[in-house]
Amino acid sequence: MTDKFDGILLSIAQECEGGVQEMLEIIFSFLARKTDFYTGGGEGTAEKLVLDKFRKNGASAWEEQRRKKAKYEEEDRKRREKKLKEEEELKNQPQIQEVTEEEALKIEAEEKAKKAATTKPTEATASSSSSNGEKKEENAEEEEDEADKGKTKPNDRNGADLDKYNWGQTLQEIELRVPLNGAYKARDLTVSIEKKHLKVGVKGQPLIIDGDFPKEVKLDECTWFLEDKKTLLINLEKVNQMEWWSQLVTSDVEINTKKVQPENSKLSDLDGETRGMVEKMMFDQRQKEMGKPTSDEQKKQDMMKKFMDAHPEMDFSKCKFN
Repeated sequence: MTDKFDGILLSIAQECEGGVQEMLEIIFSFLARKTDFYTGGGEGTAEKLVLDKFRKNGASAWEEQRRKKAKYEEEDRKRREKKLKEEEELKNQPQIQEVTEEEALKIEAEEKAKKAATTKPTEATASSSSSNGEKKEENAEEEEDEADKGKTKPNDRNGADLDKYNWGQTLQEIELRVPLNGAYKARDLTVSIEKKHLKVGVKGQPLIIDGDFPKEVKLDECTWFLEDKKTLLINLEKVNQMEWWSQLVTSDVEINTKKVQPENSKLSDLDGETRGMVEKMMFDQRQKEMGKPTSDEQKKQDMMKKFMDAHPEMDFSKCKFN
């Protein structure tokens, strides 16, 4: 029940230019002026109550920060390992070797001889068919590229690496990292998270982020903290957890969500119904990329095949199936 007042408290916090100190001053002043909080339970009772609540909620806050920090550190470790692996694979790739002109001519002659020996009479037809297939694929790619023109490829966290910050996402949440170019404390920062708007910056300096979200977030589930006093980490919970965001705020360049690569390990975190829907979406996307029927199209084809097998007396040769 405590979170039902979050909206009111957030609006108060956003009005307090003096930060936490001013907000606490307002709360304790209210208790002193409008209630018997200090005098109602005897000397020392109010102070004990405040310390009890402080320690209880403080322990929860520190535990949540440790969990978030451990999560980001694990993701950083995975990214470093992936980068090292890619660099190692690059080193192991065959290197280009310089050859003399005579050796180059000899290699070229050998390749031509091999090609001539394996050429078949039907090569021209096959080549033409292959060429037509390639043209169709090129046209399909051109159409897709036209629809996604101006969009960038997602980073390895399915988000974007921008000049002043970078972000990643799962179907459930957005993870934002903002380097601050200096060491700061929480009270030095301006962080305002609304359902469809985000403000981030250092007090006394121009805002780093000031824009609208493309979709709504759950205010009660959004958190932020400082990492090593130099990086602001913000976690945003999506309202709609069945779609990918193409940008953090609407002023950013869009990413191509068709190229998002969801981690299979994350599927285990979903409930049965949601997981089934996500797996179906992923399967259909792969089928479309390979030019094969989606699960719904395959189901229709199977039903039609069963019907045709059950009625051999009927002539289906002139039927067209969509």
